[in-house]
Amino acid sequence: MWLIGEDLFRNENEFVHWLQALEAHAHRHGRARPIGFERGLKLGIGDDAALVVVKSGHELILTTDMSIEDVHFTRRLHPPEAVGHRALARSMSDVAAMGGIPRYVLVSLAISKEVTRDWVSGFYRGMLALARRFGVELVGGDTAWVPGRTFIDVLVAGEVPRGKALRRSGARAGDQLFVSGRLGLSALGFRLLQSKRDSPRLPTKAAAREAVHSHLHPEPQCALGRFLSERRMASALMDLSDGLSTDLSRLCAASGVGARLWAEKIPSPNLPEAADALQFALHGGEDYQLLFAVPRMKASRLPLKFRGRPLYHIGEIEASKGIKLVMPEGNVRTLKPAGWDHFCKHENIPLTDKYLIYTPTLGPESYATEGKERDPS
Repeated sequence: MWLIGEDLFRNENEFVHWLQALEAHAHRHGRARPIGFERGLKLGIGDDAALVVVKSGHELILTTDMSIEDVHFTRRLHPPEAVGHRALARSMSDVAAMGGIPRYVLVSLAISKEVTRDWVSGFYRGMLALARRFGVELVGGDTAWVPGRTFIDVLVAGEVPRGKALRRSGARAGDQLFVSGRLGLSALGFRLLQSKRDSPRLPTKAAAREAVHSHLHPEPQCALGRFLSERRMASALMDLSDGLSTDLSRLCAASGVGARLWAEKIPSPNLPEAADALQFALHGGEDYQLLFAVPRMKASRLPLKFRGRPLYHIGEIEASKGIKLVMPEGNVRTLKPAGWDHFCKHENIPLTDKYLIYTPTLGPESYATEGKERDPS
């Protein structure tokens, strides 16, 4: 059911027709869909439910993510197009982390009474622009007009050949750890948007633009996830949504292993102080890069770059539990999860404070020195 406020649309039918036209326009004027895309939608927006064809020999991937105003975005800092893009990118990244292809999206949108029709239009334009590039179809959803903040729930359905889905639970001792891109850029970009006065200084305007773009328009790594699945390269895979320190701890817990990271090899933002850059890379969230483990015998077959972008070798899996961080000077420190977790004590802090827990200092709350070790490189 689509329920809409009288100041936005006169009735449900008007909204449904408007959304159908917007979706059709987005695909008609967009770029060609990815090679291999096969249309499986039989019935979309406008009926009681969507009807799609499940591809033979494939399994269905289902994932959902919420985006809540003043938790995941603010209307002051985030343009509506970016809110729509980010809301879809989060769920698409989950599909990428399973080695699958995102196919369909359903959007439940509880619209604040303070929101205008232009904001709603911008939200869907941003979402549909991303959907168009990846061949994802908007097939329905639910909408309500509510007091207070805007709530968004995005459900993405994807597909993966039967038996080829990747999980976070397959890592084994000796596997090598890789990430698909530089980490900490999104958290840094948010800090730049949030407070120009208190933000870290960047060497160039281009570096600042890159960080802000990474925050507002994260890119799901769907092609890489599919490559790792099809080539059977990865033993474990997950996306980085809550920070490397937190997400790696989850991968290790699921696999029953530990890990060792080399600080000098972790790709980080371009900041004057290396310690600041490392802090953002370890604990900054919403990068939506892929973290994956590769068996040692297969690591040499992994390309140095994928579609022109470097793949970074950052560590290895160990049998002993816990995560160790080898610092450039040789000190070995225990790395504790310090990324974002909605169930931790900071869960109720406003968004304007969310990334302030990633202050650019390497304090004792994140590390405990254990000894010395040389980087194997």
